[in-house]
Amino acid sequence: MIVLAWVCLGCAVVPAALYFRNVFLFREPPVLASGGREPPESFLPRGAHAPRSPGISVLIPARNEELGIAACLESVLASRGVDLEVIVLDDHSTDRTAGIVREMAAKDSRLRLEPAPPLPDGWCGKQAACFALSKLATRDVLAFLDADVRLAPDALDRMALFLGRSGAGLVSGFPRQETGTLLEKLLIPLIHWLLLCWLPLGSMRRLRWSVFGAGCGQWFMTTRAAYDAAGGHAAVRASLHDGLTLPRAYRRAGFHTDLCDATDLATCRMYRSAGAVWFGLAKNAREGMAATGQIGFWTVVLLCGQVLPFALLAAVDVVAGVAVLLVYAPRLHAAWRFRQSPLGAVLHPVGVLLLLAVQWYAVLCAVLGKPAGWKGRPHPRLSSVSSPRST
Repeated sequence: MIVLAWVCLGCAVVPAALYFRNVFLFREPPVLASGGREPPESFLPRGAHAPRSPGISVLIPARNEELGIAACLESVLASRGVDLEVIVLDDHSTDRTAGIVREMAAKDSRLRLEPAPPLPDGWCGKQAACFALSKLATRDVLAFLDADVRLAPDALDRMALFLGRSGAGLVSGFPRQETGTLLEKLLIPLIHWLLLCWLPLGSMRRLRWSVFGAGCGQWFMTTRAAYDAAGGHAAVRASLHDGLTLPRAYRRAGFHTDLCDATDLATCRMYRSAGAVWFGLAKNAREGMAATGQIGFWTVVLLCGQVLPFALLAAVDVVAGVAVLLVYAPRLHAAWRFRQSPLGAVLHPVGVLLLLAVQWYAVLCAVLGKPAGWKGRPHPRLSSVSSPRST
């Protein structure tokens, strides 16, 4: 029992130490000085004068997003300090998404609605939509935004400054995640926890290794030149998890990628029901923790480091007690820093167990040949090439 307790302590020490190292590196984008901005020189031809503001195309794929699309667009159109165009691609929605966007576009010439072409064989719907949007954009900076994200007025300008200063080809912001249902409170905050406890941000910024590629698919920003050179979303056409696969594609093409804390710049309500949380996370799992060869490692490490210390408290009080403190220290700090649910932080071991359950559910679905998918579309790797893809 004492040996197991020491193993658990070791599994708790490493993520806690990395978290508190990373939390100093995971910063907000630069604040604009005196209400102005410092234009990124990397966006300009040699010898050209800096523009007053960057030209940004905000590209929003939308499939049945009537609940949040208006709030998203209102926030984007309220952006300050940027030369803006906003393009929404209606990806064969069956609700009022297109009508809402059309009404708003009639009142603001910076916004336009475009229909999505039929989904090509071998493509995930979101990746095809983003790639089509990139071809419609006219600005030199591309911001890919999910339709359930809402931005602060200075968010785009500050992210563009971060992109220019970072020297990266692709950057992404992690918005504040709003949660409602209990399952959301238990699982959604683990996005920040997994990132900061397991990805060494210092090494990520120094090295271009693809294994260090990570981001948040809710909000990416890139230059057009880097996007085209990396292959854009065509390089990850079959992926359901562009938060991992797109940064890794950029790194394989020779670019750095970076990420930042967007807690005060953006908010997002990813899912609105327990079922949506479960299946939404499961669709990404096979390209993340539940990937072949990884699920066993993550199961052992997370159980030993985040769950078993609580079970060992009565038998090995001192060692297990220290492990419990190391479990809660980063989790409670993250709840404060990123304005997450206190209940979810207190019930952290339950959230980890549920997270592992989602991963194993994804593995089981893969073993049984059950297609992963989202919004009525199966994963392209598991669907028939002859099936229709435009619905």
